[in-house]
Amino acid sequence: KLELRRRALQAGDLDGTALFYAADEDAAEDARTATLARTAGALVNVVDNLEDSDFITPAIVDRDPVTVAIGTEGAAPVLARAIKADLEARLPVTLGALARIGKGFRKMAEALPLGRPRRDFWADYYFNAGPRAMDNGGEDSVRDRLDALLDDHLARPARPGHVAFVGAGPGDPELLTLKARRALDKADVVIHDRLISLEILELARREAILVDVGKEGFGPSTPQGEIDALIVAHARQGAQVVRLKSGDCTVFGRLDEEIDACDAAGVTWHIVPGITAASASVAAIGQSLTRRGRNSAVRFLTGHDMQGFADHDWAQLARPGEVAAIYMGKKSARFVQGRLLMHGADRATPVTVIENASRPEQRVLATTLDALPADLADAEMHGPALTFLGLAPRAAAAAVPNLQKEFA
Repeated sequence: KLELRRRALQAGDLDGTALFYAADEDAAEDARTATLARTAGALVNVVDNLEDSDFITPAIVDRDPVTVAIGTEGAAPVLARAIKADLEARLPVTLGALARIGKGFRKMAEALPLGRPRRDFWADYYFNAGPRAMDNGGEDSVRDRLDALLDDHLARPARPGHVAFVGAGPGDPELLTLKARRALDKADVVIHDRLISLEILELARREAILVDVGKEGFGPSTPQGEIDALIVAHARQGAQVVRLKSGDCTVFGRLDEEIDACDAAGVTWHIVPGITAASASVAAIGQSLTRRGRNSAVRFLTGHDMQGFADHDWAQLARPGEVAAIYMGKKSARFVQGRLLMHGADRATPVTVIENASRPEQRVLATTLDALPADLADAEMHGPALTFLGLAPRAAAAAVPNLQKEFA
């Protein structure tokens, strides 16, 4: 009873149209049909042509009632489609049914206390018990499993507090380990250092309490005893605490003192290592920490400690070919220079200072031991920095746009 007549769009075909898509992938034909649509009072989208479109529509992943919209403001439709395809593959088709059943069960789940007990129940349902029940017996099996799951969670004792000492890496959120991301996602309280980037803090749960206990060398600092007390107090209240430290928490992070406080209070803990500043900084200058024929060992030093400028084996460090990564070394630069020269170090020894390693605002100062204090003052570095004694940026790394700026 239907007859198909193939012809081009004509005036009058679009009467009463609200939205119109020009999708002929022919610029002239799309412009013609768009004009007809606008004459008819419709809003127009010209596919893959942001400038001539009145509106855009996102790609949709539909797992009703779960809906994910991917929009690029019309800038990259191909990217939006790729993200949609990835999400389609990752989100099981049964997710919508699980969400519908869960929605109907929310009132019963209120028997659990607000906060972590209730979150643990829903996490168990959506990521463990629910999918298994759906695979084994469909929606009826899921509804039966929910009742048993709620009884199980109601009978569970309150989870004790716990502390995760987490290395946040040098600042780039993409350098966080998977374990660090999971710890942040589960944390009730995040006690963090001054150097933790905002992008990393934003990865914590929105309900998490963020506590800044920053320290600054020769500047304002939160007393270590106060930090220890905060960690223990939150854990004793049943919180899952993340003690977030810049770089690797096992390197110049006063980790042992905080672990001792947890042990004394009977609080359990574990360590999640991170990428230390030396690793990120040496990558930034295209070098390696050790190299055959140059150095078979590298030293990690601190420029200052609790008593002030730190002392080291300067005679050893002053030998040709030695490599050292000096943490917190900006303010001790003149002290380090003096000690090394006093012990016979070559004034032409290469020294590289990397500020904000791995971050967009990263800067690299390539200098020598002789010029270090003066060049450092001229560079006016205010961010966290690591100093390499005995390493200069590799020439190829220096040529990479936006990778570094040299103040030699």
